[in-house]
Amino acid sequence: MKEISEQDLENRGGKILKPGDTFCFECRPELTCFNLCCRNLNLFLYPYDVIRLRKNLGISSGEFLDRHADIVLRPGESFPSVLLSMAENAEKTCPFLTEKGCGVYPDRPWACRSFPTEHGMDFDEATGKSTPVNLFRPPDFCEGRHEKREWSVEKWLNNQNAVIYYEMTGLWADFLRWFSSAPPKIAGAFDKRAKMAFMASYNIDEFRAFVFESTFLKRFSVDKAQKKKLKTDDAALLKFGLEWILKW
Repeated sequence: MKEISEQDLENRGGKILKPGDTFCFECRPELTCFNLCCRNLNLFLYPYDVIRLRKNLGISSGEFLDRHADIVLRPGESFPSVLLSMAENAEKTCPFLTEKGCGVYPDRPWACRSFPTEHGMDFDEATGKSTPVNLFRPPDFCEGRHEKREWSVEKWLNNQNAVIYYEMTGLWADFLRWFSSAPPKIAGAFDKRAKMAFMASYNIDEFRAFVFESTFLKRFSVDKAQKKKLKTDDAALLKFGLEWILKW
C-alpha cells in the first residue's frame, strides 16, 4: 500500500470503491484464466510480506532478500522498493507458482491477497490524516470479474485473511510518507541510518539480532514484557522497529 490520491488511483482505470460499494469476483481452478495473473509481474513486496514468505519457506529474511527479491531505488524516491524476482523462464512466472496454483498460498503477499482490488492512502496535509482509497481493477483477461459472487472491500479482505496485511501495509504507507520528508538526520538512501531503517523493516531476523545481541537494549528502554514479545513475535518487532525509526 502506498500514499496515493483518490484522483491518481482513479486515473488508473477501474472502479473506485466508496464505502458501501460492492464488486463481483471469484477465482477458481475451473476458470481458463486461472494462474495467468501470476506471470511477468512488477510485484511489490512490503515488510510484512517478507516476514510471512520467509517463514513459509523456512529461510531467514536475509536469505529471502538474496534469493527472491530485486531491490530498486528509483529516481526521486528516498527509500528502496523491494520487488519479487520472477522465475527465469519464458513466461517469467512467479517463483512460487506450481501446477496446482500458489505454492505459498497461506502466506501469499498483500498484492496477491488483495487482488483484484488495489489500495492506497490519501494523505491530507491540512488535517494530517490518511484516508484509505480502494479500487476494483482486474485485468482484461480475468474471467473472475464476470462471476456473480458479490463482495464489499471489508468482506473480501476478511475472506482472504488480509486484515493484518491491510493494517501492516497501512503503517508502512505512513512510514514511507515520513521517510520521504528526509529528516535532517538521514542524508540520503545510502546514509547509515537509512540502511538501518531498511534492515529494521525488511530484514527482520537481522534486526532481531541487532536488538538482542548488540548494546541496543542498554541504550534504549524496553520493558520486560515487550522484550519477551519481541523475541518471537515478528509483527510486533516490525511495529517496534518502525516506531523506533520514527523517533529519530
